[in-house]
Order: sequence, then structure tokens, then C-alpha cells
Amino acid sequence: MKIFNSTLRLIVVGFTLCLTSCSRPEHVDVLVVGGGASGVSAGVQAARMGVPTMIVEETPWIGGMLTAAGVSCIDGNYKLQSGLFGEFADSLARRYGSWEALQTGWVSYINFEPHVGQEVLTAITDSCGDLLDVRRETVMESVRKDGDVWKVVLRPSDGRRYVVTADVLIDGTELGDVAKACGVDYRIGMESSRETGESIAPEKSNDVIQDLTLVATLKDFGKDADMTIARPEGYDPSLFYNSAVNPHNTVPPTGQTLWPADMMITYGRTPNGKYMINWPICGNDFYVNSIEMTREEREKAYARARNHTLSFIYFIQTELGMKHLGIADDEFPSEDGLALIPYHRESRRIVGEAFYTMDAAAAPYEYKYPYYRTGIAVGDYAVDHHHFAHPEWQSLPDLHFYPIPSFNVPLGVMIPKQSDVENLIVAEKSVSVSNLINGATRLQPVVMQLGQAAGALAALSRIQGKSVKKVAVRDVQSVLLDSGCYLMPFLDLPKDNRHFKALQRIGATGILRGEGRNVGWTNQTWFRAEDPLLAEEIFTDGYYDGILPLAKGPVKVGRFIDALRSLGVPFPASAESWWTAHGLDDFNPDRVLTRLEAAVMIDAAIDPFTMFGVDYSGKIQR
Repeated sequence: MKIFNSTLRLIVVGFTLCLTSCSRPEHVDVLVVGGGASGVSAGVQAARMGVPTMIVEETPWIGGMLTAAGVSCIDGNYKLQSGLFGEFADSLARRYGSWEALQTGWVSYINFEPHVGQEVLTAITDSCGDLLDVRRETVMESVRKDGDVWKVVLRPSDGRRYVVTADVLIDGTELGDVAKACGVDYRIGMESSRETGESIAPEKSNDVIQDLTLVATLKDFGKDADMTIARPEGYDPSLFYNSAVNPHNTVPPTGQTLWPADMMITYGRTPNGKYMINWPICGNDFYVNSIEMTREEREKAYARARNHTLSFIYFIQTELGMKHLGIADDEFPSEDGLALIPYHRESRRIVGEAFYTMDAAAAPYEYKYPYYRTGIAVGDYAVDHHHFAHPEWQSLPDLHFYPIPSFNVPLGVMIPKQSDVENLIVAEKSVSVSNLINGATRLQPVVMQLGQAAGALAALSRIQGKSVKKVAVRDVQSVLLDSGCYLMPFLDLPKDNRHFKALQRIGATGILRGEGRNVGWTNQTWFRAEDPLLAEEIFTDGYYDGILPLAKGPVKVGRFIDALRSLGVPFPASAESWWTAHGLDDFNPDRVLTRLEAAVMIDAAIDPFTMFGVDYSGKIQR
């Protein structure tokens, strides 16, 4: 896999002209370039922590793939509604009247109209008041470091260039354009198995990325309506013959199910009689690697993708007999009514302080680095890759829904490894992960959490007066916990439970560990909170000078208290009053302790989470 070195690619064109013709630069503590799913979350989190923040977004809409790209049917994290993702989902449920009102499709449980998602996110950003300045239809033209600050040239839709300086810069763009402009090293495409150690990675690296999709939202105009669009240029119906069951079916793609046409349409049904058209099986997925293209080259490539989606709509209307379904006239403010931007499933991926792979997700406690200790975003969706539109897709590895347990993403993936790049945080899909695990980390809930963590890290940098790389991992995690976020993907306790934070903190130390499971299509991790505590399940390596003096097998309440005291823990003489004060029930020294009770006791009596820090690899810093 080629690693691109961008050190000599800094974009400085336009600075001389701008600095001689513009007024004094504006200054903001945190500047987020790209108001997508990550960028919005980053800006909101930083502003809520009291740090002046600006988001600049190229399109008229914020929200990226959730809104402007039209992917308004969310996959995954229904039971792990962490932080701002959970707030967004709750707001949608209130907007439509109930959670049941969001369950209109047969794949996703959270379905909404793109314009409603845009309105909900706008309300969230507006609630930040003067601490968050959101500037739409504004393009970043260039960026460079000037001493301790970033200098960024911005161009709004009126063409008037101006400069904004920032202490911390966050890349929230769809393709990692800021990271490249700042000189960050990055990867594109599939790494080889020799580079990552992943068993199903290809033997040789390549530059193949996932298909993108130019999403459409169709609307039911009534059974007698004829909403058939003009025949698109170059229309070839054979491209769509196997998109659904129909008289034109040929040999279906290997390993693919041919769904009935009504199932294909209702897969992405949203409230109010609309349908998200984001169909991978001989549908409107489109292969083009636009990452290294110029802006003009990208626009030409995306025009081809738009035409492909229009062709698919024409096929649906004319060959599948659904002429009553037309392009929604009350969604996207675009000329053709399609989504404002493509849905990019893959981007540049930076070389970061941590490199997260599928193996790290599949076996977090066995991987060479205990990245799970540094987790800042959780996900539970499978490793989902779209490659059917690639001309040689049959020669690519089969990456369809490779099973892993639910997982957490380490903080270090957002921080460039290079020592000469400081106070830059990279979010969205441009983080330091392998091509394979990107198939799971790219999904909307995870990307929103990555953005929220980026905002927390940036804000702490300013609050503490430290560079980004000097901010402690545990400080970021503590802020996220206080903001209703998950660090570990445990399903045992809801986030409003009194003991949620204790369970999360002890899980993030590894002293007591979770258990990953695959149940049907779902990926899960359980702390096994109500199971009896077994002495052999307590891992104290790195935390204590010695081991807990406990015999193998179930541990009783009284014996565990004695073991803690033997380590010098100042456990009070009145153990029962301490027990009750910490929200635990049924104090009985002679009964077996549960794993949850043990976690609460260790957290409250010892506090290993904050006592010992961890570095980006998860190694304990004593």
C-alpha cells in the first residue's frame, strides 16, 4: 500500500493576494473545515465546552452523509446511541412523534427525510449561540502554519476571499483534503495482508476504494401519477437488470440475493411516503476514485455518477412499472433534485498515532496493542464493503459483512503521527484505519462520535493551554463520558444508569473485560454485569505491584473487600455503609460478588482509570 507523503504539497496559492487585499484576519480557537457528520459534532462539542469555534461547509447544508448526501437511513448503533448521535436520534423521534415513526424501512431502524435531518442539526448548532459560528457555502482555498496558528484562506459563494486564523484545526472534509494540504502522510486503497496482518486482506495492495453513490430520494405522487423523467443520456438498461426481480434478470451476481422490486424500494423507505435510493446490487453505486482529482475533475466524475442514478430511476419507472415514484420535489436544493454531494464510503486515511485494523476490532484483548483502553467511539455494524460497481469486482476479496464483535475506535487514529504536524485533528472517514475496518468505522453513528471526540480534544487543548498531542487520553474520555458517550461497546447498562460510567471506566482499564458475540446479523459486546465475579477474570497487570490474593473461582463480597485492603486500599471499617452509599444493594459478605459490583467497588475505591494514564497505544503510564 503506497503511503503518500504530502510534506511538499502545502497549498499556499492565494495567500499573497489575499493578505494584501483583505482586512485583518479573524481568529477563532477551533476551526472545523467540513460541516459533515463529523464536522458538526466536533463544532458542537467544542462550543459546548465554552471554546469559540467555527465550522465552514461547502454546501448549503450541514450534516454531510446524513443530509447533503441523502443517506438518511442509519445503519447500526441502535442500542449504542452514544453522545451527539443519540441526541440527534432522540430529536428525530420527537420531530416525527415517536421512535416507531422512524422504523419505516426494513433494514434501518432510524429513517428520516434528509431535509428534516438538516433542520434538526441546524437547531443543535444554533443552540450553541455565539460560541459556534457556522458558515455555509464556504470553500477552503488554502492553509498553512504561521507560527503557532493555522492560517486558512476561505472563499464564500460571493467570491470574496478572507483569512481565518485558528489555534486548532479539524479536518471534517469528505475526502481528507485538509490533511493533504497540511502535509499529512496518508494511505489510499487496500493494504496488503503483509502490511496489516489481516487474514482476508489482499496479497498485494491496490488503489481500489469503495463505490460511491449519488443518492436520490423518491416520492410517491399517487398511483395515477406519471413522474417519468426524461431518458438520461447514454441510458443502458442492462446495467440494472439484476437490481431486483424482473423479466430481464440474467445470472445474478455471485453471492447476491435478487430481491423483489417492492423490497428493493422499501429498503430505504422514510416517513411521508419517500424512498432513499441507495441500492448496491446493480443499482446506483458508482465506481470512481476521485480522491486525488482536482475540484474540476471531481465535478465531472460526479456528473457521471448523477447520470447513472438518473438512469437507475428511469429504469425503476419504465422497466419496474413504478412511474408514480418521482424525484422528491421538497428535498434537495439541487438542479436535478438528487443529493447535493455523493455518498463517499472511503477517503484518504492518515498515518496516525494509532493504526486500527480489523484484527484489533475482532480481538481487542489479544491484539498487539490494547487500543480498547483508548476508545472514544463505538460501533456495532459489520464490515460492509461496496465494490460491485468496480469493473473488476469479482477479482477483489469478498469483504461482505465480515463478522466482528461490536468495537471501539482508539483516539490516536485522529492524530497525525508526524512530529512536524501539530494541532491538527483529522475526523470523518479520513482517520488512521485499515481499508478493511473502514467498512465498519465509516458508518454515520461512528463518524459522529469521532467528530465529537475531535471537538472534545480540540477544546481541552485550548482550555488546558496544551498542544493537542499533550492532552491526556483519559481527559478526553472523561469529557466524553460526561457528555453521554460510550467508551466501551457494552450493552449491559443504558447510559442513564447510575453505574454506567463506572462500568465504562473499568472496562476501559481492562481490569475486567467484556465478551464479544455475533448473534445473527448483530455484533455485540457484553460486560456480563450480573455474572458472578471469578478471581481468574481480574487482570491487574500494569496496575498493581502484585496480584489480588484470591483463590480461583467465585469471589465473595467480604473476601474481595479483604483483598482490596491487602493492597493498601483505605477501605472504611463500615463496609456496609460504604456499599450503600455507592448505590449497591444487598450487602452480604458471604454471597458471591457480581462483576458489576466489583467494577463499582474498584472504580470508587481505587480509581485506576484516572490514577494511571495511557498512551495512544493503550500502554499504561504509571
